Amino acid sequence: MTATDLELVHAYHRASKHQPERYAPGPGGLDWANQPDPFRVFAGTRSIDLPLGADAQTLSFDRVRAGARPAPAPVDLAHLGVLLELALGLAAWKSVGEARWALRCNPSSGNLHPTECYLITDPRPGLPGGVWHYVSRDHRLEHRAHDVQAHPPASLDTPLVLALTSIQWREAWKYGLRAYRYCQLDLGHALGALAYAAAVLGWRVGVLPWGDAELAHRLGLDRPGDFDPGQGEAPDLALWVGPQAPAAGDLARLAATGRTFAGRANRLSDDPRPWPGIATVAAACERPTGVQPGGGSAREASAQWPPQGPNPSPLSAADLIRQRRSAQAFDGTTPLSAGRWFAILDALLPRPGVPPLDAWGGRPRVHLALFVHRVTDIAPGLYLLARDTAALPALRAGLHKDWRWDPVPGAPAQLPLFALTLGDARAAARQLACHQEIAADSAFAVGMLADFDGALAAGPWCYRELFWECGLLGQVLYLEAEAAGVRGTGIGCFFDDAMHQLLGISDTRWQSLYHFTVGTPVDDPRLQSAPPYDHRAPTAGTRSA
Repeated sequence: MTATDLELVHAYHRASKHQPERYAPGPGGLDWANQPDPFRVFAGTRSIDLPLGADAQTLSFDRVRAGARPAPAPVDLAHLGVLLELALGLAAWKSVGEARWALRCNPSSGNLHPTECYLITDPRPGLPGGVWHYVSRDHRLEHRAHDVQAHPPASLDTPLVLALTSIQWREAWKYGLRAYRYCQLDLGHALGALAYAAAVLGWRVGVLPWGDAELAHRLGLDRPGDFDPGQGEAPDLALWVGPQAPAAGDLARLAATGRTFAGRANRLSDDPRPWPGIATVAAACERPTGVQPGGGSAREASAQWPPQGPNPSPLSAADLIRQRRSAQAFDGTTPLSAGRWFAILDALLPRPGVPPLDAWGGRPRVHLALFVHRVTDIAPGLYLLARDTAALPALRAGLHKDWRWDPVPGAPAQLPLFALTLGDARAAARQLACHQEIAADSAFAVGMLADFDGALAAGPWCYRELFWECGLLGQVLYLEAEAAGVRGTGIGCFFDDAMHQLLGISDTRWQSLYHFTVGTPVDDPRLQSAPPYDHRAPTAGTRSA
């Protein structure tokens, strides 16, 4: 870490802010002929079709959100199929006229899906050891690298490693310089999706302190001949997944680099035009080896919160996960009950063993400013949820001195929720969200405030992690909204400094990194829906690509 790296992060953050008088640098229009392929595949690899088993998962979402897990499933091919189907697989195909596109269980900015997933494992029944790449379109694994040295088969309770990467060009094609932020938000959503899916199987997820360079080497991302120029992948995060954390010997074996790689990545676009500023901030944010993501070496709940309040849903976790959608419009009239609102907010507090926040380490560094429009028995206005009570003095000092900080009548005693000022907040929410009606027509909208300077003091790579935490919270909001019978949507376009001015933030101590909104959706009657995997053969098998 150098002072220059920190300066580069701050410079990127300033340059990538939207302002009311100008948007962050972008393409200015969409080059549809050059739109990136949303699916990465590696030609010349052996591939295995994964079983589709999510329909058989009956554990209720009520139990998952409360931290209940079934007896751990075997870590085998069938259950890996369930994990990836529920976390990163397709949820449906949508079409309007001749246009057709896929929706996935993990949300993405602009549905562009920069996040790719790899699996590193010892041999398992039906699955040779090595490095595998997941293709969500066909729900299959590609054998990217095999172990040179033979290893004994892993026992079926031995965890494996999942790694997440980003194809930054997929986002930059549409969003330009700000795309780096969106890649990180998508990574946080993917982490949350994996943690929820793992809980359905009785498994857990934890982050590993693998540096970017070593992760790139283990996945073969540092092999330039395997990717077209400008269309490679950035290493982001390595996770262990299974019934318990891996033993040191198991992890050392999975971290080995004595593997032979195969395959070449498909060309995503004929003419990628990377933004130099993205490469600059990515280099400045490179994480070294041995640094635990999340700001700590162990999981730390900021408080021993009591069990979270109920948000009842009749759906299984698998069904609720697969029905999640991003709302495109809200009706602007239907209120959300106060009980549901409190339950949604309560689910954002970290509790040991409760997914998906148990997958993340360290104290919360992101808190919520809330624009309340239509919540029964809650006065419209601006509110704040402190996800760590220890952060309250800094929040009070960093925001307007004349905010009220009144407790909210009827709120659960454990919920650090405060009314800052009362009144109609719809116009402010709309204007701040780049004039988007979804921020005002909802029941409530959210601006996520990150402990910006405090996090960056630990290293410039924490810039990425703040967005990951925001995306993780966004995934909670998505599923909690579905459980409440409403719908959410992430908002990446907002006027950064205008939000800060509203709150009274005059420096970089606190920064708004992500917005979100929840309400009653208005469906587009033109949209047609088709099942996600009807194009697949009915049985799983092995083939070559």
